[in-house]
Amino acid sequence: MAFLILADGTVFEGKSIGASGSTIGETVFTTGMTGYLETLTDPSYFGQIVTQTFPLIGNYGVIPEDFESKKSWVKGYIVRELCDIPSNFRCEGTLDSFLKSQNITGICGIDTRALTKKLREAGVMNGMIISSDKCPEINASLLEKIKNYKITEAVESVSCSEIKKEKASLVKDYPEINHKMEKVQNLKIVLWDFGAKTNIQRELEKRGAEVTIVPYFTTAQEILALNPDGIMLSNGPGDPADNTKIISEIKKLCDYDLSLPEGKKPVTIFGICLGHQMLALARGAKTSKLKYGHRGGNHPVKDTETGLIYISSQNHGYAVENDSIPPYAKLAFINCNDNTCEGLTYTDIPAFSVQFHPEACGGPHDTNYLFDKFIREMTKKL
Repeated sequence: MAFLILADGTVFEGKSIGASGSTIGETVFTTGMTGYLETLTDPSYFGQIVTQTFPLIGNYGVIPEDFESKKSWVKGYIVRELCDIPSNFRCEGTLDSFLKSQNITGICGIDTRALTKKLREAGVMNGMIISSDKCPEINASLLEKIKNYKITEAVESVSCSEIKKEKASLVKDYPEINHKMEKVQNLKIVLWDFGAKTNIQRELEKRGAEVTIVPYFTTAQEILALNPDGIMLSNGPGDPADNTKIISEIKKLCDYDLSLPEGKKPVTIFGICLGHQMLALARGAKTSKLKYGHRGGNHPVKDTETGLIYISSQNHGYAVENDSIPPYAKLAFINCNDNTCEGLTYTDIPAFSVQFHPEACGGPHDTNYLFDKFIREMTKKL
């Protein structure tokens, strides 16, 4: 048996999956119908207990090639029904075995619809999963312990620890590439790792770029010393405003582009998710926490210039406040459900960013063209 205890005292009883024990985290939900492996291995979920709203999870098992990082970062895992007999020619094991190998405590067999409705109405709240034959006493001390949990040192925990230079991949290695994809060899891109999903690197390499991955503590001066054509600010976990040192270094990169003498090559900046938020903070905007966030592969966003609607993959609990956007930034995308900021284009420097995930694996590829835009912006400056 297992129990999910929310910070408001609500208890869900179910069956234990994954590792035995107990765990406390921020309880969130994702609406993706597929892509559970990408979710489990996405560093952006660091510190969170993830609820899958789709009722059957695990039916294609575990496929390491689809991982977004080398391990899972979630604090706990919640599903309605866990498939223990997966069927897929690429399958290398069951999801339950994977959870055990990653020491992740989970629960299945609970009413995930009721849990999701509670989180939508009350907002994201902390929770505790405990595998036990008997539910612990729900007292003030236990609830206080659950409420006091806070995600800390998020980016520091998931970023790489040293600079890694990756060879540019030959386009022929990716036969599935659309023929319209921008392909330019010898472009140098720095991927600033705040918890980067592997597919961001793949999308850059598919286009012939040479990618150098740098850890979160890298300075603007060290990045510029690599002489990049572009800088990718990656996704990542936690409250963007906590990362004051990183935001300060991003500001230095923006100031570098602003102060360039005529004829000197600027560096193009592209931010995704947390990278988008921290770039906005560096340029004077503000961020705030959403009631229950946007997580899943079915979120509609609108291009404010063309009016086109795209379906996007998202995973975030914070957003840039619309009324704080500086005059030298343009609201490029908005969320069709709640009108929150989904993207910014800066008019004074070659920089743009999006809140959603254009590199989405296990999700829609509608906005994958933004990587081509990044390539075009860089080649303009060559």
